[in-house]
Amino acid sequence: MTKHTILLGDSIFDNKTYVGDGKSVHEHLCEMLPDADRATLLAVDGAVISSVHRQIERIPTDATDLVLSVGGNDAIYLECNLFGQDSGNVRDALAKMKASLAGFQNEYRELIESLLQRNLPLRVCTIYDSIPNLDDAGRCGLAVINDIITRTAFGFGLDVIDLRLLCDEASDYAEVSPIEPSHDGGRKIASCIMHSLESSNPSSQVFSQS
Repeated sequence: MTKHTILLGDSIFDNKTYVGDGKSVHEHLCEMLPDADRATLLAVDGAVISSVHRQIERIPTDATDLVLSVGGNDAIYLECNLFGQDSGNVRDALAKMKASLAGFQNEYRELIESLLQRNLPLRVCTIYDSIPNLDDAGRCGLAVINDIITRTAFGFGLDVIDLRLLCDEASDYAEVSPIEPSHDGGRKIASCIMHSLESSNPSSQVFSQS
């Protein structure tokens, strides 16, 4: 069966601006696909969870597979608003984090439900956490956010592409913007997407190797 894979989400997939003469995730994937298959990029740099609904409206009728990577920009927004708040102790700080993440959890679940209405295989990505200069507080915050992503994915029986394990070297991140995949990081991500597309095993798998 000919596959038409749709890339949805943010600049993890729409990273052409950041790789210079290198290749984007989409370009890497298109080179890896069999001749009869193709991939369409609907992801948009800067997208947040709520804006992906506009991308869903553009999914072509011949789409066979969906891959989603979103949440990083929402995480940046949460960090800017949450990390500046005063807190008397660690317990209070964690309680504030939980309350702030309730909106993220609801929005992410609603997005997954909307995508599943297309009745197509859906794979989701975690948010990588080996970004150069990411501090310990930021890494802990991403751990909580990734817990929401993985719990939601496994609750719906979806495959997960774990970018935390995949993009674990400094060279995986773009020099001009270290929160974006580089040429090398993009190749890893595209290869892992290919591996997941080729898998014939039951769902609810974690893909973390290219």
